[in-house]
Amino acid sequence: MTQETLSHQPVLLNEVVEALRPEPGKWYLDGTLGAGGHSEAILNASAPSGKLIGMDLDPNAIEMAAKRLAKFGERVKIIRGSYAFADRYITSCFDNITGFDGILLDLGISSMQVDAAEKGFSFQKEGPLDMRFDPNQKTSAYDLVNFASEEELSRIFWEYGEERAARRIAAAICSARVREPIETTTMLAEIVANAVHTNRKSKNNPATKSFQALRIAVNNELETIEKALPVLIALLKPGGRLAVISFHSLEDRIVKNFFRIESTDCLCPPEQVVCTCGHKASLKRINRHAITAKDDEIRENPRARSAKLRVVEKIGTEK
Repeated sequence: MTQETLSHQPVLLNEVVEALRPEPGKWYLDGTLGAGGHSEAILNASAPSGKLIGMDLDPNAIEMAAKRLAKFGERVKIIRGSYAFADRYITSCFDNITGFDGILLDLGISSMQVDAAEKGFSFQKEGPLDMRFDPNQKTSAYDLVNFASEEELSRIFWEYGEERAARRIAAAICSARVREPIETTTMLAEIVANAVHTNRKSKNNPATKSFQALRIAVNNELETIEKALPVLIALLKPGGRLAVISFHSLEDRIVKNFFRIESTDCLCPPEQVVCTCGHKASLKRINRHAITAKDDEIRENPRARSAKLRVVEKIGTEK
């Protein structure tokens, strides 16, 4: 196992294992495999016969996780693909799979992706403006920054970064790219910093929200989550659980609202006496409020500070 793999600390690891309740003979899906830390813990807890499918779009993550999980042999299968299309892949992994007893999503970006300057996620390291989880994807951050309209850039920074200076940043980018293409992360970060008048006491880099917004836009992250949640619920066995870790309010809002709606029987307005929607709850919320990291974990892994874990169980009698 490489030092890079060892240095990647999966967030809320104990809480995830407790939520999914891994057992021998059961089936699990890790839709955001990363370096394989969560998957390793699930496979250990479900020994000797629990099985897991791991998915990721990043070929580097796939390679690292494959080495880490090789010791589990045929108990684990790894797929390069999006968790939003998990239903298209699973039957090619195990012939006798009928559904999952536990599914995990660890959303957003991993620390190892941020640390890789060549992926272009970090404003602190000079690298190409890329930001693609899947290197085969056509649109990169370079394409958006250099060719999207000022109006579109402003929308991206406002909707996906909740950036108050969205219009100023978009205007500054469009002005700068007339002179020369904006090719690197540090070039973009400098343009954003000059456009944003921040409080010098602020702990956050002025480019933080803009880089987050571009990453979300490049990878269609929010749309992917919205598309994936119903697919993953359909793949759960009755009594199976879905655990989702989110890292910013936009992700968490989508997950929270979906779980709330699907754990409610009637969605008619409160003033309506007779139900006409016919909606029936398919989920039970295991935690009404998000589970967050304890102080000890935050001290060891600062990334865990913003992590929120929500867990639901599919209604029905477990087979």
